[in-house]
Amino acid sequence: MKRKNWAAGIATTVLLTSVLSGCGGNNAGGSDKGSGESGGKVTLNVWGMGEEAKSLPKIAEQFEKDNPTIKINVQALPWASAHDKLLTAVASKKGPDVLQMGTTWIPEFAAAGALMDLKPMTDKYPEIKEDNFYPGSIQTTKYEDKTVGVPWYIDTRVLYYRTDLLKEAGYNEAPKTWEELQDAAQKLTKRGSGKYGISLDPKEQSLTFMFARQNGSKLLDGKQPLFDQPQFVEAVDYLNSFFKNGSAPKDLGIDAVQGLSGDGIVPMFISGPWMIKLINDKAPELKGKWATAVLPKKENNISALGGSNLSVFQHTEHKEEAMKFLAYMSKPETQLKWLEMTQSMPAAKKAWEDPVLKEDPNYRVIGEQMKASEPMPMIKPWEEIAQAYLKSFERIYRGQAEVKPELDAFNKQAQQILNK
Repeated sequence: MKRKNWAAGIATTVLLTSVLSGCGGNNAGGSDKGSGESGGKVTLNVWGMGEEAKSLPKIAEQFEKDNPTIKINVQALPWASAHDKLLTAVASKKGPDVLQMGTTWIPEFAAAGALMDLKPMTDKYPEIKEDNFYPGSIQTTKYEDKTVGVPWYIDTRVLYYRTDLLKEAGYNEAPKTWEELQDAAQKLTKRGSGKYGISLDPKEQSLTFMFARQNGSKLLDGKQPLFDQPQFVEAVDYLNSFFKNGSAPKDLGIDAVQGLSGDGIVPMFISGPWMIKLINDKAPELKGKWATAVLPKKENNISALGGSNLSVFQHTEHKEEAMKFLAYMSKPETQLKWLEMTQSMPAAKKAWEDPVLKEDPNYRVIGEQMKASEPMPMIKPWEEIAQAYLKSFERIYRGQAEVKPELDAFNKQAQQILNK
């Protein structure tokens, strides 16, 4: 799941190096001749993308000090080109040694045989053992009977809200149930023209699936979609009700921090942990007037889990060195350093015992929500299904299509996708 764009899916990323033809496992460019050796050192090519990946060389400095025979070579590429670059690497069997995998990409590339099974390596590298991480994040590393990644950083979704405006609406604390969330949103909307209760991004593909799980939906039963069943239909009806009664805007044209600021045009929204720093940086005047809370509950309060994993390219010539790097990046102290550098939440449970996270009330909420967070279904066609759903939901909330017939049609489309 991409970190700052749910609609692109919590997701998530790939650590990228330079030009594919001259880097990576088989012909990984430690030397210009592609031997992977340079001055007696092994060069590990680590593939990453986006702004975060630009911080990787710095965090790798300590690893290189501890492992003087290994050099880390990192280069960031844009999100937009990462998927195609990785496909090229799979086809040529010439790619990176270590790669950062978006959680929703795991099934596709694991099925293609691009990712090494790490399960046999856990005894030698105890830092990557499953018990060290949240169960939800471990789910994202699995494909069939293999473990093809290690959780690196995680994110989930929580409720952000203006404490002062909620109090004026009669809520001394955050809404705890679906009913309370709807009631609070309607009361906040009644403040006057141009005011809303909550922002719900209709283009965010994980949003409905998350609420459907809260209503007891399993989404899928093997290869059978359950999007026409009451649990899913009721969740869509519930979300659509916020648009129908005007308590959620369809096209507001401002970002979440702007909506939260000032008079609080939109005093509640659902988002990930990166918003904590954004609010503090962009709206310091709100100090003491906002907070986070775990999501309101129906049958449960399951949230979506995103983030990023680290994997080893199946065709690398430097498996042991790659595993050493994965072990280093999995250490709680390394992940806390990464938190300080990039505001990415650590996947290692022990890191959450650090005062930086334990004493901050908003980060405590993130940690609490992680106990009830699950990734989207780890199947190859999920992205196609999710994109198809967004089109169906647009016909519902914008085109006012009837919910049940629209979801019946979507369920048939999902079945066709699963049957391919």
